[in-house]
Amino acid sequence: MHSDLTINIRGRLMNFRRPKVMGIVNVTPDSFYSGSRTPGENEILGRVMQLREEKADIIDLGGYSSRPGAADVSPEEEYSRLARGLEAIRKEWEEVPVSVDTFRASVARRCVEEWGVDIINDIGGGTLDPEMWQTIADLRVAYILTHTRGTPATMQTMTGYDDVTAEVITDLAKKVYELRGLGVCDIIIDPGFGFAKTVQQNFQLLNELGEFCKMGMPVLAGLSRKSMIWKTLGITPEESYEGTIALNAIAIDRGADILRVHDVKAARQVVSLVGSL
Repeated sequence: MHSDLTINIRGRLMNFRRPKVMGIVNVTPDSFYSGSRTPGENEILGRVMQLREEKADIIDLGGYSSRPGAADVSPEEEYSRLARGLEAIRKEWEEVPVSVDTFRASVARRCVEEWGVDIINDIGGGTLDPEMWQTIADLRVAYILTHTRGTPATMQTMTGYDDVTAEVITDLAKKVYELRGLGVCDIIIDPGFGFAKTVQQNFQLLNELGEFCKMGMPVLAGLSRKSMIWKTLGITPEESYEGTIALNAIAIDRGADILRVHDVKAARQVVSLVGSL
């Protein structure tokens, strides 16, 4: 048994006795990993069918690339991209829980109200849109609270910590307290690998991931093809498949409840093998 934690996904309880695998669909032309880009309808449909075949537990759909240097996208364009993805998902796989990766409250509201989205994955952790938390409370959906600093354009200049794990936990705990005060019940914690952290800080967070599990909420690890892998190994994101598998195994061993990944089949195998220990 891994965890007795549960969250309410629009009236259905999701438990984490077996860690869940969240498959990424990027409806963008410029995400950092080229293999995840599905800007056209045929590419989106193909990706959704692949995730269904590989038995993803959750789909995470993004329409705004958070990589440094990525082009800014208007809320209207971001929603238009997400709507194309949501239409494909609902057409091909209506029952799968869907998370939308956005830091904009207006986009989150439309995705929930018009498409019945189950989870909002906010890479800003409430810092990029002051209306996000109240919107989540009003919509009564599950919320992924990510730690970051600054914006996607500036975050890599904001990596000064005395103790990265302690400071990230303190920041997240304060935000959880505020969210609870607004009535947000179903919160997933994301330490924010790669968001305002150096490579070394990312490895410290991974090594000490069990400290986040003590917060009493499901913990998400988003390590897939991140720069901590390819910078350490001197390779490219496209060559980071094996490194991702290795770090995901460590994350599960340290207590991660959700793996957010580009490669679902490999991640499910990691969950099964680590769970057999």
